[in-house]
Amino acid sequence: MDKRFLLALLLTGIVVILTPLLFQTGQRGAPIEVTQAPAVDSNTVAITPALTPPSVSATPVDSAAAATDTAAATAAPAVADTVSVTTSLASYRFSTMGAAPVSVGMTHYRALDGSTGPVELVRQGERLIGFQLVVPGDTIDLRRAVFAVDSAALPGGGTQLDFTTTVADRGVSIRYAISDTSYVMNVSGSVSGAGEGGAAWMMIDLPHGFASAEADSLEDQRHLSYAAKPVSGGTSGFSFGKLDPGERDVEEGPLSWVAAKNKYFILGLLVPDGDSSLAELNVVGGPRTGKTASRASGVAVQALRGGSFAFEMYAGPQEWKRMVSLGREFENSNPYGGFMQPVVQPFATIMMRILLWMKQASGLQYGWVLVIFGVAIRILLWPLNQRAMRTSLRMQRLQPELADVQKRYKNEPQKLQSEMMRIYKEHGMSPFSSLSGCLPMLLPMPILFALFFVFQNTIEFRGVPFLWLPDISLKDPYYIMPLLMGVSMFVTSLISMRNVPPNPQTKAMAYIMPVMMTLFLVNLASGLNLYYAVQNLATIPQQWILSNERSKAAAAPKRSPAT
Repeated sequence: MDKRFLLALLLTGIVVILTPLLFQTGQRGAPIEVTQAPAVDSNTVAITPALTPPSVSATPVDSAAAATDTAAATAAPAVADTVSVTTSLASYRFSTMGAAPVSVGMTHYRALDGSTGPVELVRQGERLIGFQLVVPGDTIDLRRAVFAVDSAALPGGGTQLDFTTTVADRGVSIRYAISDTSYVMNVSGSVSGAGEGGAAWMMIDLPHGFASAEADSLEDQRHLSYAAKPVSGGTSGFSFGKLDPGERDVEEGPLSWVAAKNKYFILGLLVPDGDSSLAELNVVGGPRTGKTASRASGVAVQALRGGSFAFEMYAGPQEWKRMVSLGREFENSNPYGGFMQPVVQPFATIMMRILLWMKQASGLQYGWVLVIFGVAIRILLWPLNQRAMRTSLRMQRLQPELADVQKRYKNEPQKLQSEMMRIYKEHGMSPFSSLSGCLPMLLPMPILFALFFVFQNTIEFRGVPFLWLPDISLKDPYYIMPLLMGVSMFVTSLISMRNVPPNPQTKAMAYIMPVMMTLFLVNLASGLNLYYAVQNLATIPQQWILSNERSKAAAAPKRSPAT
């Protein structure tokens, strides 16, 4: 019993220590509305890292040259306008300054920060993406160019926007095909004369962060990061918090997709695997005004093929099913587990599949789904726990015999070993039986560990109330649930010690373990505390049954030590 509790305590301590280290088509589209608005200030948007894609040497953007390029735009109006497009899922505003989306509202997701209205992804005065054209010997900042815009309805439903301009004697066109029933829009473009005399590249700026609409904005900012998926290999993540100001990092391609994200929402640029894949992702840490990093810079690079580029842009919630439907392992944009990612990521995915299926099949709230899931896990583990606990009873029965031979043959190691093996064989056990009895107690820990990651970015849990809990994805504001979890764990430990020979170490563990787990879970998602509390309560009947069996075993005649 002592060894099992010590091992459980050790592994729990490892979980507590490692966890913080590891984280850190439809109907016709609505007609567009064109209204005059101030141009977006590109100075608040551009934190441009120096890129060195193959055969290209990026140069800093020269303000005077950019102004000259803008003045040379012969086909563009003199004043930037905004273009509004509304679909069944989101509302967009595009600026003709840079042909970029400057506002993306999530129609079906309300802000939880006390404000009214839907979630807005883009920060005030910034843009969602931006374009820069790299040609031999020059970098043309399209973010400062003013475009003309035309609109058309898509045959399958939705809206198409065509932005055109002329910069440095080059005709540039950028097209957005916006679906009415999806968060995905197809982005394509072409540059006349691009590639003549050398390679040409399009640099696409990613957001420097997202506007937070969460009740816990600090927690939301901690999840700000970039991610990239190589065509061959696993997902790489670049947390804002792990990038020092000015620190640069590069994920070399070919890449299937790149993304910028916060806790629940994501912008992804996805391309087919092959020649049109992204060449690289270049990230730079942004300035900090406090301990939490809220800004960084990310630029994706795509080679122009025949003067053209194209990609899919997903700007929306991190809904698991939607992301899976996009393919290219886009659902793995949250690389869980650090160096343990190859193990943790698949396990977390399994947990997500099960919970989503249970929600769909039962139609219950996610809180009740977690309750049912916790009970179901204990029922599934019941046979293993029963076997382990009965193995413990048998170990207790043979302890007098083992103690006797250890005393008699303490100076004869070989004889002692042979006698101990004889005793184990007579009882149908082995020296490893005590260890095997501990393993079922530890099986729920990987599930708890995986659920920790699942609660990190699962938007399905966002804002979901349960009983007194306003949001199961956030900590319990009243700290009731972690206390219930700790008390239930303590009660379970007390029952497990009934009819067990007194042992000071075991008794100490019964007090230490609940306190450790309560401190570990107190500031984590209340849904996680709910699950673990249900686990403890579901264990009590089995512990009670086994304690009664121990009582009967203690009252039975004991076998005398071998002579």
